[in-house]
Amino acid sequence: MTPKDVLDLIKKKDVKIVDFKFSDLHGTWQHFSMPISEFSEEMFDEEWVGFDGSSIRGWKGIESSDMLLKPEPNSAMIDPFCAVPTLSLLCTAHDTATKEVYSRDPRGVAEKAEAYLRSTGIADQAFFGPEAEFFIFDDVRYDSKSNGTFYSVDSNEGIWNTGREEMPNTGYKIRHKEGYFPVSPADTQQDIRTEMIMLMEECGVRIERQHHEVATAGQAEIDIRFDTLVNTGDKMQIYKYVVKNVAHKHGKTATFMPKPLFGDNGSGMHCHQSLWKKGKPLFPGKGYAGLSDMAIYYIGGLLKHAKALCAILSPTTNSYKRLVPGYEAPVNLAYSARNRSAAVRIPTYSENPKAKRIEYRPPDPAANIYLACAAMLMAGLDGIQNRIDPGEPLDKNIYELPPEELAKVPTVPDNLLGALRELEADHEFLLKGDVFTKDLIETYIELKRKEYDAVRLRPHPYEFHLYYDV
Repeated sequence: MTPKDVLDLIKKKDVKIVDFKFSDLHGTWQHFSMPISEFSEEMFDEEWVGFDGSSIRGWKGIESSDMLLKPEPNSAMIDPFCAVPTLSLLCTAHDTATKEVYSRDPRGVAEKAEAYLRSTGIADQAFFGPEAEFFIFDDVRYDSKSNGTFYSVDSNEGIWNTGREEMPNTGYKIRHKEGYFPVSPADTQQDIRTEMIMLMEECGVRIERQHHEVATAGQAEIDIRFDTLVNTGDKMQIYKYVVKNVAHKHGKTATFMPKPLFGDNGSGMHCHQSLWKKGKPLFPGKGYAGLSDMAIYYIGGLLKHAKALCAILSPTTNSYKRLVPGYEAPVNLAYSARNRSAAVRIPTYSENPKAKRIEYRPPDPAANIYLACAAMLMAGLDGIQNRIDPGEPLDKNIYELPPEELAKVPTVPDNLLGALRELEADHEFLLKGDVFTKDLIETYIELKRKEYDAVRLRPHPYEFHLYYDV
């Protein structure tokens, strides 16, 4: 859409409010609105929108708080959750003094990653197709005080509710690890997921499929159609917004927390990706699983930097309760055409060269999608530029390997602190083209260390089970 197209949409839909949305460093949408009388076409080009960024998480404080938002006309959509006709515009933050993209703005990082890709001459487009999983619960309660802490989630589908007095309890509860994919009445959320995808498509997000996921208690997956890096980031932000608000509309709550349930599958965000140049795919070839040398080197870059990438792609303390051996957890830093415990999988559903891609499996949906896709692209490009050999594929059953052979397969870090230390030691590949900056990486690590410490310093309820009687 052009700015003129946006004005035509405003007139057609009788828009009263314009809402400007942008992402903080954690990847959460922030926004403010203005009446249509204050909006002008010049805001797309000459008169960007000023605002105070001093209280945005991960951004600079009051000493340099004046910021500018540059709206993206192609992101214009009518917000489906506002009572008054409201135009939504996604924005990138810029510095008021230099007019340059603000180094800590996630969408700006994604824009710079696309520009760097073009500058290398390797490719002119990077496509990403994330498969985000999430839970839809009926109720969530939690608290943390100096003298106690707890959490509790509930769902009508939860297997723990087979004995609950529901008057009547019909018994159709999904057993642990059996949610992939029974029909109704076991799957109670077909209609709510359908409503989500219909609204997403109204907002310009093309959907491939939706289904119940493996876990009990309303685990779901909705897959968006692949797109270029920045567009994928924008669409995933819309995706999360729609999922949470549709759930809320139905008196439910949706979470992208990676591991809200013990003893069942967590939520991942497998990311399919490929490089193209002049409209042609660059990953098909005559190598392993039909891959080109370029694709193999891209995998080499992902695997070389995988431990550092975890700090960005699996960014919470909770992420590492999902990244454990078992449950098809992609903890093994290897690649394979069929082994789902490997970090990199090469899908073989289609022989079409345009469908040739690699799937990176460690990420989870708590990740900031802009930073995640930019970081994966930078790692893959580093692999291509340095012709990094990923070694032999891992096509064996990982759980049947003898201990001496299993010990040779590297794995992801087992906690957030370990991942942050890896990022501290290995981030030069992210600095190329000024895509990420040292300031951004240092700020990000500082924020995440605080999260790690916040959990580390608090007694855990299960510690009372283990140690109260010592």
